[in-house]
Amino acid sequence: MTTPQSKPVSDATLAQLREIPTPTLIDALWVMNWPQAQIHGARPLQTGQRMAGRAVTLRFVHHRPDVLADKPKGEQSPEYVAFELCGPGEVLVASAVGPWESIGGDIKFLRLAQRRIGGLVTDGSVRDTAALKEYGFPVYSFSTTAKQGPAVQQPWGVNEVITCGGIVVRPGDAICGDNDAVVVVPRSAVDEVIRIAHEREATEAVIKKELTKNPGPPGRYYPFNENTKKLVEEYRKRGEA
Repeated sequence: MTTPQSKPVSDATLAQLREIPTPTLIDALWVMNWPQAQIHGARPLQTGQRMAGRAVTLRFVHHRPDVLADKPKGEQSPEYVAFELCGPGEVLVASAVGPWESIGGDIKFLRLAQRRIGGLVTDGSVRDTAALKEYGFPVYSFSTTAKQGPAVQQPWGVNEVITCGGIVVRPGDAICGDNDAVVVVPRSAVDEVIRIAHEREATEAVIKKELTKNPGPPGRYYPFNENTKKLVEEYRKRGEA
């Protein structure tokens, strides 16, 4: 049986999510009583980025000699296994052990460019940003750094449930980003979030139109209330909504 959690988010659905601002997605999740879903500290490497993709997760752990000894080597190292799961419809979400620790840079992420990945998100930092900007895929990180990562952390878990920037991410969740933030939309909630988001965008457009025509405090209509409902009904009757 296919459930909302097991059904993959389609490329067509990702295209819809990519057009919805992250604040609207947060508002829609709030209406549904979902907890906060913004990955804290994940900031765009470049402005103008828009991103939506299915989560592939990568978990880093603190460095220890025995962890390093036991970690698969070469192409079987966990980060490279995760890379090969990614394509244009996927976003790699990497949880670091600290905000200033590097999860990778130029040479490693060349493979992500080759895979034409949908995006990279981390609560850690990235290196070699000049090269990353040329690679063309959206990158969101806490910061940039010159530090080496392996002295502090090692890649370990692939496609597990992780916590990134204080937010739980399950493999296959929709990961959406723009200039404001990165938001995790649970796979099971995607369709309802889109429906609510479109309703809210339409309502907010009416409010903005009314306040532009008749300037005044937004509190009359925002947050949404009975006045808002009446206003939207009036605009719809006049064919202006």
